[in-house]
Amino acid sequence: MTSSTIAIVNGHVVPVAQPPIENGTVLVRDGVIEAVGPADQVTIPDGVTVVDAAGKWVLPGFIESHGHVGIHEEANGPAGDDTNEMTTPNTAAVRAIDAINIDDEGFRDALSGGVTSVVVKPGSGNPIGGQTVAIKTWGGRIIDEQIIHEAVSVKSALGENPKRVYGGKNQTPSTRLGVAMIIREAFVAAQNYRAQRDNAEREGKPFDRDLSKETLVRVLDGELAWDQHTHRHDDIATALRLADEFGYRLVVNHGTEAHKIADVLAERDIPVIFGPMFTSRSKVELRDRAIANLAVLAKAGVRVAITTDHPVVPINFLIYQAALAVKDGLPRETALEALTVNPAAFLRLDDRVGSLTPGLDGDVVVWSGDPLDVNSRAERVFIQGAEVYRFEDGQGRVVERAERFA
Repeated sequence: MTSSTIAIVNGHVVPVAQPPIENGTVLVRDGVIEAVGPADQVTIPDGVTVVDAAGKWVLPGFIESHGHVGIHEEANGPAGDDTNEMTTPNTAAVRAIDAINIDDEGFRDALSGGVTSVVVKPGSGNPIGGQTVAIKTWGGRIIDEQIIHEAVSVKSALGENPKRVYGGKNQTPSTRLGVAMIIREAFVAAQNYRAQRDNAEREGKPFDRDLSKETLVRVLDGELAWDQHTHRHDDIATALRLADEFGYRLVVNHGTEAHKIADVLAERDIPVIFGPMFTSRSKVELRDRAIANLAVLAKAGVRVAITTDHPVVPINFLIYQAALAVKDGLPRETALEALTVNPAAFLRLDDRVGSLTPGLDGDVVVWSGDPLDVNSRAERVFIQGAEVYRFEDGQGRVVERAERFA
């Protein structure tokens, strides 16, 4: 996908990482943000495509930090669901990228909601679910051309889901005890594998590779985060205990009851990807589900992001969840940070995305107004400087593959 130099001018620019700019300009050259500032401080070169954003809001593209778009396809039933490899409790070797359908309708929905980046994760059926990947929501000929970072995290699950899956098969793990044991045993095996590998390298001896153990070694070495699906506060405490034992970077995913131990999470600087919010209390773990819990977390000093868990909640509803979180007490600045700079920082994507900052990717969205107003809509969406979506004449239009690569 080619990108041109564009200048988005005259808008209310919200870089997120810096204060808003009235009558601001965002200049993107060769897919990268070159300048952001007041109109009188940014020089627009000759021949540049100019986008007039007068009366509009200009923000960085949003990040869905926990989604299954492309691997749990919409309207395809079981044939399009590759979310969980539930044949063994430890599937650390599987990779989300190997199951992403680039043409899943969810990607088009993402653009209509101003979402330009998504961390696609395996599901929560296994104690260890597999490797995640951060990608753009549009633009490549194949998914590999949309990768932001391959080295993001490994998905893991505590609580009801793995307990139900394997208990239903009369296999281990059928209890919370067993789920934690599977994770501990896997990390001990990875520690042993790392020591044996290092010894073999020092001695110049051959060494048999093991994909699952290699992946967990990357977690132990801090290269990959540990994305922990967990709802109940006691399961979150287990997640903390396991992280202490093995020293990995923990990110709590969902955190339905995280507000009950918000002080502990804040003290230890454990971030929480909160949500999805637009769901019923469909299982015991969700008994205390409330949108207002996010404000409690943020007030305690916990770094937060927001997730739709697409397709649990449609990915284009990400901003609406943020808006209702503001209604229930979340500061509006924190709400925008939870969609941009926060997930970019704690998933280590902030060298590419998360704010309107020179040097980052030119992922820019022009909104009709304040995006936290549910009446506002994304009108122009740019990924790395190339326009991929436009709303006009009462309907949204995605720039499809045939047009992008004609």
